[in-house]
Amino acid sequence: MSGFEDADTEETVTCLQMTVYHPGYQRSGIFQSIRFFNREKLSSSEVVKFGRNSNTCHYTFQDKQVSRVQFSLQLFKKFGSSVLSFEIKNMSKRTNLIVDNKELGYLNKMDLPYKCMVRFGDYQFLIEKEDGESLEFFEIQFTLSTTPLLQENNWLPEPIPECGGYSSSSTQNNSPIEMGENEW
Repeated sequence: MSGFEDADTEETVTCLQMTVYHPGYQRSGIFQSIRFFNREKLSSSEVVKFGRNSNTCHYTFQDKQVSRVQFSLQLFKKFGSSVLSFEIKNMSKRTNLIVDNKELGYLNKMDLPYKCMVRFGDYQFLIEKEDGESLEFFEIQFTLSTTPLLQENNWLPEPIPECGGYSSSSTQNNSPIEMGENEW
């Protein structure tokens, strides 16, 4: 082992950039446990939980619509690869987690793509991974978006069937929805 490999200052750290949006983001306390724009260093062995329960979750959302533990992220290294990856797991019995356009039911998990949209209820997370060399630590940095990420990033969910809505939150949103010319 050469000297620079055990010097933390010279080793880059994998970072998850998480841009979050919720229509009630101005409501007092909804994101109170999240320190925006600060990189938070976490141990690579830690399972990071997101939800309402402050005793078990690293990041909490003060919202009764959120499960006690909504979802978790865990770092791993694929066999034969030097790149760190994340898996995302839905921990909610009552709400499915949507990763891009894949719906994860309770206890379903999948590898997190380098860039993806994660949604549940009215919450939207744009997650982007920056690779690093460290196997001991990773970082998470949060940014707050004041506009819906689906519109801002032209993230298009799969077409909505004519016989029903896409989610229960669609009935609460009275703002116009922009459509492409081929969607009539």
